[in-house]
Amino acid sequence: MLNKKQSYYMQTDLIVLFILFVCVSLLAIYNAQQFEQYDGKNFVIQQIVWYIIGICFIATIQFFDLEQLYKVSIYSYIAGLIVLAILLVSPESIAREINGAKSWFTLPGLSIQPAEFAKITTILYMSRVIAMHRSKFELNTLKTDILLLIKILIVVALPIGLIMMQSDFGTSMVYLFIAGMMIIFAGISWKIILSLIGIVAAGAGAVLGFIVKFPDLAKEIVGKGNAYQIDRIMTWFDPAQQTSNASYHFDRAIMGLGSGQLFGKGLNSIEVYYPEAHSDFIYSVIGESFGFVGGAIVIFLYFMLLYKLVTLGLNMFQHSPFGSYFCFGFLSLILVHVFQNIGMTIGIMPITGIPLLLISYGGSSVMSTMLGLGIVYRVAVEYTIQNDYLFK
Repeated sequence: MLNKKQSYYMQTDLIVLFILFVCVSLLAIYNAQQFEQYDGKNFVIQQIVWYIIGICFIATIQFFDLEQLYKVSIYSYIAGLIVLAILLVSPESIAREINGAKSWFTLPGLSIQPAEFAKITTILYMSRVIAMHRSKFELNTLKTDILLLIKILIVVALPIGLIMMQSDFGTSMVYLFIAGMMIIFAGISWKIILSLIGIVAAGAGAVLGFIVKFPDLAKEIVGKGNAYQIDRIMTWFDPAQQTSNASYHFDRAIMGLGSGQLFGKGLNSIEVYYPEAHSDFIYSVIGESFGFVGGAIVIFLYFMLLYKLVTLGLNMFQHSPFGSYFCFGFLSLILVHVFQNIGMTIGIMPITGIPLLLISYGGSSVMSTMLGLGIVYRVAVEYTIQNDYLFK
C-alpha cells in the first residue's frame, strides 16, 4: 500500500520533460556565457541553484491538496499585489530602475522581479474565480457570461495597473494574453469573445498605426525612458528603414540564428555577439550552436509540455475545475513566452525582455515557473489518485 501511494507522486512524463528542459537550458547558457558579458560570472552554476530552489518549491506544494490551494489563492493574489505596490514606493537603494523600468528588488547578491511571481498567483486566483462562478451559475446566459468577463478583467487589471506604473509594458502584455486565453477556456459565449477581439484589434491597430505614422510624437508621449520601446516597434514593423542602432538586437538575433544552418557550430563555437545572450536571446544561441535541428527539438519539447497541459486540464475538469483552469492558465503563460521570445528572434514579433521560460537564465523567471509547474504537478498527482480510486 505504501508503494502504491508513493507511485502517485511519480509523474514520469512531467519529470522527463523537466530534465530535458534543464539539460537544454544549461547547455545553452554554457554556450551563451563564452563572451563573458558580465565579468566572467558562471551563469550555469547560478541557474542550477535556481533550479534546485524551484525543485524545493515543487516538493513543498505536494504537501497541499487542490482544496487547500483553492482556499489560499485569494491570499496569495493579495500578497502579490501588495509586493508589487511596495516595489513602486521602495527607494532606489533596493529598487533601482533598470532599462527605464522599476521592476526589480535589488538586494545584495539577489535580484527579484515580483511581477514574475504575481503571474502565478494571478492565474491561481483567476482559476478560483472562474471555478466558483461556474459552480454558482451552472446554466450559461449572456448576463452570467458578461458577469464572469467583468470578474476576470478586474482580477487581471489590478496587477497590470501596478506593472504599467513600473513602465514594464512587455510583462503587462503577458498578463493580458493570459486573461484573454482564460476568457476562452472559461466557456464565455463566442459572441462576447468575438466582440472583445474586435475591440482589442481595433485599439491595437489604432495605436500601432499612430506609432508608425508619428514615431517622434509617440516617443514624446511615452517619455525618454520608454522611447526605446517605440524604436523596437518600428524595427519590427520595418527593420530595413531603421538605423543600425535601432535594429541592432534584431540584426544580431537573425544573424546568429541563420548562421547555425542545419546542425549548428557546436559548443564553444558561437561567433555572433548578442546582448543578454543568456536570457532574452537564448534561442538565437541555441540556433547558432545546434542549428535548425536543435531549434526544432526545443520547439518540440514545448509542444509536448503544452500537449500535457491541455490533456491534463481536460481530464481533470470533472474532478476539479479549479485545477483544470490552472493548467489552462499555466499553458497560456508558457505559450505567450515561447511565442514572443522565439518570435522576436525570427522577426515576427517586436523585441522585448520576455524570457524563454524553463531555458533562459533568471532567478525570478525560473523560480516562478517552477512554482507554477509544482501546482501542475499536484494536479497530475490528484488526477492519478482519482483514477486509481475510480478503477478499484
